[in-house]
Amino acid sequence: MSLQPAGGRVPPPGDYIREELKKRAWTQEDLAHVLGDAVARVNKIITGKQELSPETALALETALGISAAEWLQREAAYRLSLARSGGEDDIKRRARLHELAPMKEMAKRGWIRQTDSLAGQEREVQRFYQIGSIEEEPSIHGALRKTAPSIAVSSQQRAWAFRVRQVATAIPAASVGFYDDAKIDACRRDLRKLASYSAGAQKAPALLMRYGIRYVVVEGLSGAKVDGFATWLDEQSPVIGMSLRFDRLDSFWFTLAHELTHIKYRDIAAVDGDVASHEDPLFEVKSMEERRADEEAASMLVPPDELKSFILRVGPLYSTEKINQFANRIKMHPNIIIGQLKNLGEIGWSKHTKDVVAVREAVVKAAVTDGWGKSINIGDIL
Repeated sequence: MSLQPAGGRVPPPGDYIREELKKRAWTQEDLAHVLGDAVARVNKIITGKQELSPETALALETALGISAAEWLQREAAYRLSLARSGGEDDIKRRARLHELAPMKEMAKRGWIRQTDSLAGQEREVQRFYQIGSIEEEPSIHGALRKTAPSIAVSSQQRAWAFRVRQVATAIPAASVGFYDDAKIDACRRDLRKLASYSAGAQKAPALLMRYGIRYVVVEGLSGAKVDGFATWLDEQSPVIGMSLRFDRLDSFWFTLAHELTHIKYRDIAAVDGDVASHEDPLFEVKSMEERRADEEAASMLVPPDELKSFILRVGPLYSTEKINQFANRIKMHPNIIIGQLKNLGEIGWSKHTKDVVAVREAVVKAAVTDGWGKSINIGDIL
């Protein structure tokens, strides 16, 4: 006899007991008498309110001629079907939520509202990603700069990119200048001037806003390993978001110049496309857009011919004095020279660390920021 009738319902063993009683014209009282058991307990077994034990299965085998193993198999199938109908769907829903979003940290950061209700959690994730169902894949486009370019975008990275866009929408249009593609090179030149001295980083957010580029800082989620994101709210509203996870002047300016290059060329790709990382250049797999962004970011800050000449004249003996002399001549901060030499493998990553200039605190104070104790109210965004 099948344990899985048409329609998918798995019947309790009691349904089969009823059939056997009907064949024999027995009542439940008759079966209780045969088994030497209480009528109330037999009734609970037949109605599925009490599990069928191995001892009862053996007694039914003797009384009805159907093996104890078959009775226990029917009992197990029935109880499993109850477990599936009672919790399997909820488990799938919760697993899907965790695929989409790092729920706990997002709630802690105020990105979604805290709720213990599964339905409420789904609504919060749907609202955050602006999707109609958690089965949908959140769609976002832009250029995401992260570590491990060969690995698909994580839930932490995707959530961070969405938050960048959300925070950018909170910036009033009246406080942002008109964006003009023709002025992007002028913007790059002005930014380069700021990059020549330590305090210039904190002036960069206001300069970008004057040129019509929304600049926001969003602290990364745990394990996100993401540096920057370039995207567009609409045709005339470019956005650059940065995490400032490396609190170094050279990292700040290179990431900013990299994302600005994406804005210049309006590079809009799927968020899980090829991306770049400056941490391990020997093992990167980059798209043409990412290679271009790296090259133009480097040349915007340090003319490549000048850097090549310096390497030929000085390398491998890169003293602080010689680096400072070169930096003064091309009007660029020494940290940026050191950063490029490290990326090229001319200097080890552990060298010249005492000269590193931190910028995070100054930039956070100057920029629209979500993180490090500063937060944007959800109601102001969505």
